[in-house]
Amino acid sequence: MVSKITHKGISYHADLSKPIDISIPLRTGEENVNAWYAPTVKIEPVKMGDWIGDVKQGGAVNFRNIFFNPHGNGTHTECVGHISKEDYTINQCLKTFFFIAEVITILPDELENGDKVITKKHIENCLQEKRPEAIIIRTLDNHISKINKHYSNTNPPYITEEAALYVYSLSINHLLIDLPSVDKEVDGGKLLAHHAFWQYPQNTKTERTITEMIYVPNNVYDGTYLLNLQIASFENDASPSKPVLYQLNKAL
Repeated sequence: MVSKITHKGISYHADLSKPIDISIPLRTGEENVNAWYAPTVKIEPVKMGDWIGDVKQGGAVNFRNIFFNPHGNGTHTECVGHISKEDYTINQCLKTFFFIAEVITILPDELENGDKVITKKHIENCLQEKRPEAIIIRTLDNHISKINKHYSNTNPPYITEEAALYVYSLSINHLLIDLPSVDKEVDGGKLLAHHAFWQYPQNTKTERTITEMIYVPNNVYDGTYLLNLQIASFENDASPSKPVLYQLNKAL
């Protein structure tokens, strides 16, 4: 099914029968991607006396409990409620789900203190004059091991405060990245990039979202896409999410 989309006076065609899923699925056990020292995901059948919610074990249906942490166990989308005193939830803040997005690829630079960071210059060079509604940052090297990597205590790359302020200045409402956080793993609770992007608490942008721990395959080229940002309806600061891309072609 081909859909026609118009954005800022430019018309595109998107083939909705060819989705590109850039989420990492939640799965039980140690092979699931993990960060922030979160416990591993558990998906286990309910047991009540002699009854069990597992067809393989003799149950009539599969009926399972799932235990997970949205920030530490996989692809998730968060709202400003992640850093606010107020009870903002992702289900309240994310009201529309389709956006024009730009996929960009960045090799984080190393600073004197050993941190690898994504800078304003990186993003400027990639976007140039483009002004999408969402940006999707793929970092190098982009090994498939990202889908089951354990990030705790590894000091992954992150986005500088200046870079996050630049993204804010471009009126980009949705920031997606293949790292466990836009901020440094251990920063004393400053969360500079989160605060800069959401402008909290001075000028809070509740409509903006950050999606972390995505995976953009190497066969997905940099460029403009239609993004469908799907979440579960959690009244929580974050939800597991399923960002899906569709390739765009300019309409003739």
